[in-house]
Amino acid sequence: MQRRTVRLFLAINPEPEVRAAVHAAAAPLRDAAPMLSWIDAPRLHLTLKFLGEQPGDVIDRLAGAMDVVARRHVAILTHLAEFGAFPNFRRARVVWIGMDHDPRLELLHHEVEIAADTLGFPLEGRPFRPHVTLARVKERPPAGALQALARSARLASRERFPLTVRSIDLMRSTLAPGGAAYARLHTSPLRES
Repeated sequence: MQRRTVRLFLAINPEPEVRAAVHAAAAPLRDAAPMLSWIDAPRLHLTLKFLGEQPGDVIDRLAGAMDVVARRHVAILTHLAEFGAFPNFRRARVVWIGMDHDPRLELLHHEVEIAADTLGFPLEGRPFRPHVTLARVKERPPAGALQALARSARLASRERFPLTVRSIDLMRSTLAPGGAAYARLHTSPLRES
């Protein structure tokens, strides 16, 4: 008998009005490169840790571990700002909006990593670069589209969007032809003060 698995990740979910504001500010980027796989506003999030396909029985243990981590942290007020691309706009694979550098967010991420490690999930080997993914590049667009995208990003990067990190959310991702569908399975609230 095959065990049921779920595709999981840990995330920070911006408030709906923040998601809508970021999505609206990214409209010139979407216009410059409509062939990219753009993510709609309700699915915008910051991934703290991608866990991949996991047996369903791990959900309760993950939720409990994140509750412990969250109780050690106070809500963090930061900002989403500056559009960019990984690795860069000339060879873009991912288009994103970044976040202000905040040591409290780095500490939260570090503790999430350590808690997940104690449950048997491997530590992430790359440095933490907090961002919200806006689009993925499936097929390389024409150079002109990438240049227009970079210009649009520079112009749109003047705006900043306040974001209060209030929880660590355990999310399920269900892959579909139109893009992944996300469901919040558990919320671990940070302290208010």
